[in-house]
Amino acid sequence: MTETAYWIEGQNRPSRWLITCDHATNRVPDWIGGGDLGIAPADMARHIAYDVGAAGLASALAERMDAPAIFSDFSRLVIDPNRGEDDPTLLMRLYDGTVIPANRDADAAERARRLDRLHRPYHRALTALADAHPARCVCAIHSFTPQLRGRPPRPWQVGILYSHRDARLGPAMVAACRDEGWVTGENQPYDGHLDGDSIDRHALAQGRPNMLIELRNDLIATPEGQAEWAARLAPVIARVLAQAGL
Repeated sequence: MTETAYWIEGQNRPSRWLITCDHATNRVPDWIGGGDLGIAPADMARHIAYDVGAAGLASALAERMDAPAIFSDFSRLVIDPNRGEDDPTLLMRLYDGTVIPANRDADAAERARRLDRLHRPYHRALTALADAHPARCVCAIHSFTPQLRGRPPRPWQVGILYSHRDARLGPAMVAACRDEGWVTGENQPYDGHLDGDSIDRHALAQGRPNMLIELRNDLIATPEGQAEWAARLAPVIARVLAQAGL
């Protein structure tokens, strides 16, 4: 059986940038509960299942930057490709107030099955793309919800995340975004370092320049919004890298 774990756009584009989208879709393979995790369709349409708008933004951004892009093709609730294999949140049983029935009783064998059929193929493909350029840089695209349940609204339009282990691009990207007039969080709404995540695995471990960009998902919920933010971000990303001299 052929499993769809990812897709690639512009594989042979020449840019040193590689655009990644770890949480591109909310697809549940049919071999898991017949394609149903046991939660309501409205929940599967929320940020808990995927990064709303991120795939369209990543695609538009990669096209503008003449860069390859890779996208996961399974919901983060099935197994999270932006987590290391030993991360306790790799397979979530509760997320932002929603219980995930199909994960509640998932045992080690089920976890291994999802790793083998989805998580590992995605990362093998990402590794191959990253290795295809000798001076590769990685730009990860994510989105965040304007407000978690029971929490205050998040004020940022853009979040720039980076690890304490590599601050070559992150702080400069924060400053550049703020210069554009965008309300920008620095390592907000999430901390910029997580052992075993995609940036750690495919950029930090090899010393590759990198940044992770989070867009508030109401800003990129439509193709028009995705295209608009891709047009805004592409020249800023290029300028920050050029000025860094890396």
